Amino acid sequence: MHIRNLQHNGLQIGDFATRPGQAWCIFGSNRSGIDHLVDLLSGRLENFSADILLLPNHPGLLSFRVQQEIFEEELRNDDTDVLGKIDPGTLVCEFIPDHALHPTLLKTFGMDHCLEVGYRQLSSGQCRKLILLRELTGGAKTLVLQNPYDGLDEQSCFELNQALRHLPDQGIELILTVNAVSDIPAWCTHLAVITSGHLSHAGTREQVFSMLFDKLETEQRGHRTPTDISVSRTAAAAGRKEELVFLQDGFAAYGSKTLFSGLDLIIYTGDHTLITGPNGCGKSTLLDIITGESSKCYTNNLRIFGKKRGSGESIWDIKKHMGIISPVLHRDHRVPGSALHVIISGLYDSVGLYRKIQAPDIKAGLRWLSWTGLQDRADTPFRRLPFAEQQLLLIARALIKRPKLLVFDEATQGLDDAHRYALLDLLEKIADQRLSTILFVSHRKDEQRPFFNRHIQLDSYAP
Repeated sequence: MHIRNLQHNGLQIGDFATRPGQAWCIFGSNRSGIDHLVDLLSGRLENFSADILLLPNHPGLLSFRVQQEIFEEELRNDDTDVLGKIDPGTLVCEFIPDHALHPTLLKTFGMDHCLEVGYRQLSSGQCRKLILLRELTGGAKTLVLQNPYDGLDEQSCFELNQALRHLPDQGIELILTVNAVSDIPAWCTHLAVITSGHLSHAGTREQVFSMLFDKLETEQRGHRTPTDISVSRTAAAAGRKEELVFLQDGFAAYGSKTLFSGLDLIIYTGDHTLITGPNGCGKSTLLDIITGESSKCYTNNLRIFGKKRGSGESIWDIKKHMGIISPVLHRDHRVPGSALHVIISGLYDSVGLYRKIQAPDIKAGLRWLSWTGLQDRADTPFRRLPFAEQQLLLIARALIKRPKLLVFDEATQGLDDAHRYALLDLLEKIADQRLSTILFVSHRKDEQRPFFNRHIQLDSYAP
């Protein structure tokens, strides 16, 4: 690959070249221009010029956009209504070439037990592993991986690194992009940095990392927090102890596979709860049961805000007291709407806005838009924004109404360190001021902050 004098309104590259046997990691924050580089390598970038542009031919691509496109294609082909039963869609085994269905390889990626599971039934982390496995076995000579560790548990990250580190020796070119310093792999041979729309540094990993590590850590920890977050009288009153979630002998299964069983969970006001566990253990399913997104909420002994599920309450009675962020919610935001409108929709618990909004709603929306740092994107259609910016808007959407319960499933996927730290600092402030109770799923150890006073390791409830 060779790029010289690339000019684009969001990315400029003077002279950048890779050589056979090299494994490149490219680091950049959310608005550095790194997403434009991924678009360039995947053939999606428009309106640019370059003196020299030699790019990989048909690279294998793992990105949030590819993941979303596969999901939407699966939805379009969903024949559940025609079949009269749930259509699982494309099965895991159908994504992978027959010659690659090797037990050892499948086990390495933790996909050996779900070959007959449909794509839409996989967790977000499992979807990413499946796409990577498909690209690895599809014959591509170059792999472009955008934030490949996002959504993966610690063991999966270790196994992924074991699989990737040997690929350059097999003649496969590797280009990883990451936006967290801790995600820069030790095995990459070369490192480049994109800053403020420019490829500012490139060289061996040791040279660039030692030169920039302290600077990167300092820059990434510099962050913003929302203004005027204070405890209102209503929020202070809500600080009284109240049962928010009651689950007795909780269980969940998909087909013949039991995800977890025997789970007793009681969450009162102020019980800020961290949920961890490997990909596919049922973390997202548990949150879907609590939020009412899964029909399993009716087969479990479950009370939400003191009301037993199935006793006549509507889903809207439940959700008006919740702020939710999840991969499913992100995938479902396919309706037209601007960045500002997506945030304001959190006041109405709707995907999209279907009513006339009032001046106080706009004021609140603009304040939270300011926290995301996306004031200049207020009128930009949500679907035209990069994944990380969409994620920030959905987080603001969950926070805008200061709900009793915040349910965050992998909320920091796609966010750089600065935004992750800003979100966690804000949640710490929310916990300290008793604005909401937090239920938080994460794979990252550096997100296990002291304000989480409860920790559930979900795989300990596996049968």
